[in-house]
Amino acid sequence: MQTIIALDFEASCLPCRGRSYPIEVGISDIRGHSQSWLIRPVGAWRTWTWTEEAEGLHGIARDQLEAEGQPPATVLSELAAACAGARVIADSVLDADWLATLAAATGRVAPFSIDHAAVLLEEIGATVEQIGQAEAIISALRFRRHRAGPDARYLGMLIGEVGRTLRAERPLFDW
Repeated sequence: MQTIIALDFEASCLPCRGRSYPIEVGISDIRGHSQSWLIRPVGAWRTWTWTEEAEGLHGIARDQLEAEGQPPATVLSELAAACAGARVIADSVLDADWLATLAAATGRVAPFSIDHAAVLLEEIGATVEQIGQAEAIISALRFRRHRAGPDARYLGMLIGEVGRTLRAERPLFDW
């Protein structure tokens, strides 16, 4: 059995709008235990793109990052420790890019790889119907979207709900 950690980043903008950098990262296990970090921008990032559109979605202001954000090295170290030995999944391929950007700001490489959630769902044999049922159950909990912690929690709990449906057949995850 394997431990699954869902991960989500929020960023200064989408890459199609300019050069983006990570501003928040969140993780969650499949039971819904989550943690998140605001990321204080490094000097070079301050000249990269920041859009009002992105700020409107996640609701995080630049001055909040300066006041409450942790240095990238601290975030990366704590994130690496929290994800050690786990399979990390996300629902966007962009999350791997933002992890790489975070790591590069510290002079390090990404401490783990990120798989797309669809790959995991296919591996465990989840059907479209099972995923849809799990989405309905988890969506009823009314998560605040576009913040890294709640988005990671949503994905982790979705995977957990699908896993519970399939668990009767075979153990899938480290429960």
